Amino acid sequence: MTDWTIIIEKAILVVSIFGISLVVAMYSTYGERKIAAFFQDRVGPNRAGPFGLLQPLADGGKMFFKEEFIPDKSTKWLFIMGPGIAMLTACMTSAVIPWGPDVVLANRTISLQVANPDIGILYILGILSLGVFGMMIGGWASNNKYSLYSAIRASSQVISYELAMGLSIIAIIMMTGSLSLSDIVASQHGINWNIFYQPLGFVIFMTTALAECNRAPFDMAECETELIGGYHTEYSSMKLGFFLFAEYINMFVSSAIIATLFFGGYNFPGMDSIHNPILLSTLGALVFFAKIFFFIFVFMWIRWTLPRFRYDQLMHLGWKMLIPLAIINMLLTGFFTLWFH
Repeated sequence: MTDWTIIIEKAILVVSIFGISLVVAMYSTYGERKIAAFFQDRVGPNRAGPFGLLQPLADGGKMFFKEEFIPDKSTKWLFIMGPGIAMLTACMTSAVIPWGPDVVLANRTISLQVANPDIGILYILGILSLGVFGMMIGGWASNNKYSLYSAIRASSQVISYELAMGLSIIAIIMMTGSLSLSDIVASQHGINWNIFYQPLGFVIFMTTALAECNRAPFDMAECETELIGGYHTEYSSMKLGFFLFAEYINMFVSSAIIATLFFGGYNFPGMDSIHNPILLSTLGALVFFAKIFFFIFVFMWIRWTLPRFRYDQLMHLGWKMLIPLAIINMLLTGFFTLWFH
């Protein structure tokens, strides 16, 4: 018999995560402008509402009311599908992330994780590999040479950096003995975080995450000095908005995955001294989001600090440096795991 209570709980959690992702994506654009302004000694948005806080709403309104057009020579149904795939894959990744400790209400234990498959890490890697299809399809369907070049760059970049990302995650799996994200978080109870055992793995994963999200200095797919706007050159209105939203949602989810794998997720020092389960769940979720916002700031900090790589440097770093380092890290992890256990 169907347990409708569980279905309703999961539906509320899905809607909440989706809403939070959209709000974070909206205000990440505001944060990016403010952080860029700080680094460049400017003011940033300060006209739409107090301190410019309504700027994301103004940008959203602008996107909705812009002229919507589809190029005559484009493959129309693929042109429309591209932004949808990018947005869908960006939102799907968050389904397996544990956002906080279980909440106990009215003798019911409510999990703050939409799904907890035994292969959570593989699910994330699989969805990440599908995310590039939005860029590839959008770039190819536009029938624009610059967009096509961008789609080719994006696909080769994502494929190259996924290898090093997967190898860096294998070291975490070897230490934890599980592919489940909830088990990985549980193994980092208190302040027993993986960053203390896997500093090299963290550096590799952080670098590949920047490349996977097409963030500077790895934004070769959107390099405006060479490719105008990249794969979304021909897009306007909310189709363009979907691509831009997907980039910021990917950054939000990537920050959540970094915090989950290396920084304990919702774990924090002194959590064992809190005996109220509701307070513990609330503090755990707040700590987790604080870690996420910190890494979003780091993503933006890097963008406005480091110059863009050349494409040959991008490939050299991925294939000749990160992959060998990830293999060495994996071998060292295996050696120490066998030695100390």
